[in-house]
Amino acid sequence: MIFRETRLKGAYEIDLELYEDDRGSFGRSYCSREFEAHGINPRVVQCNISYNRKRGTLRGMHYQEAPHQEAKLIRCVRGAVYDVIVDLRPESPTFREWVAVELRAGPGSPSHMVYVPEGFAHGFQTLEDDTEVFYQMSEFYAPHAASGFRWNDPAFTVEWPETVRAMSDRDRSYPDFLVTLPKAAS
Repeated sequence: MIFRETRLKGAYEIDLELYEDDRGSFGRSYCSREFEAHGINPRVVQCNISYNRKRGTLRGMHYQEAPHQEAKLIRCVRGAVYDVIVDLRPESPTFREWVAVELRAGPGSPSHMVYVPEGFAHGFQTLEDDTEVFYQMSEFYAPHAASGFRWNDPAFTVEWPETVRAMSDRDRSYPDFLVTLPKAAS
């Protein structure tokens, strides 16, 4: 695998190192040793699939509160997505900054993944109909710790490429991020 750290420390774009012959290609998509060598949490306890019928579907922005923060390894296995991650770590020099990566599946497309560390929010918008996204998670889903902020929160000004055509009521009604910050102890 080929690891490229984004400008957000600890977040990586990962490409498969493909070996090709007349049958097609083969590549490793996960190796705990390689993840550990890059300082990446190798733990995987849950895998999820998101199927999206319409181009322009937006899911996000999601994260889990401590102590249930989760790392995610994300890959598009059908269609294409504009994948967005936001650094929510207050001690980080890139706090409240975001990065977007296009993930695309299919012949001739790069085998591309995004590693999202703990303390980040994640969301995506589909660029094609019938898009499917595969996630590997470092923590179990904890409904009481699930949180998010609005996709168009002015604190981040994420530039989405498409008109939003489908979104859950929950995602549409998330508050702005500043409202969701934990209160300081007095």
